[in-house]
Amino acid sequence: MNLKFEQGLGQKIIAQVHYQDHSNHHALIQAIRHSLPEIGTSPIVVVCIGTDRSTGDALGPLVGSYLERHHLADTSVYGTLEKPVHAMNLQETLALINASHENPFIIGIDACLGRQKNIGKINIAEGPVLPGAGVKKELIPVGDMNITGVVNISGFMEYSVLQNTRLHIVMRLSQVIGQCLSAALLSRRKGRLLSKLFLMD
Repeated sequence: MNLKFEQGLGQKIIAQVHYQDHSNHHALIQAIRHSLPEIGTSPIVVVCIGTDRSTGDALGPLVGSYLERHHLADTSVYGTLEKPVHAMNLQETLALINASHENPFIIGIDACLGRQKNIGKINIAEGPVLPGAGVKKELIPVGDMNITGVVNISGFMEYSVLQNTRLHIVMRLSQVIGQCLSAALLSRRKGRLLSKLFLMD
């Protein structure tokens, strides 16, 4: 599943940084941190949407697996390479989340398609991610905030574009998203912004 990223979708983008722009990754951490609820008000649930059956759509599961390896305290992760969350089980997963967590704050993570100039950019936005929009599917909106990575160009043959997306860019996007989200969640617990990202595995 994927979101077709365009400013016209009405979402409020609060940060947008290219994954190679290392000097500005702190802006992503800060944007995430400022969007999170205060500790003790709502449990944090991260829903990483996508499937490992499509290179371009594997961003979410890759991020989920990264977060799962780092065992973040007080954070629940749904959607990994082993157990992906996709169109066939999204509704069931959201029902499970609502049954298992009281008043959760959900962070939706997904790949998206966009303009050529935006490929490689990571977007932090208020409100839910819109899974399936890029391939003209209407699925349940997910999240109180969302993080998306632009993996390829939109406009034609979206399924084929996703299948033929370079794994390198998807891997790098997933690593930066995982690092920034982990740093934001840890800084929330410590009450301050971390100045450095985790080292990559």
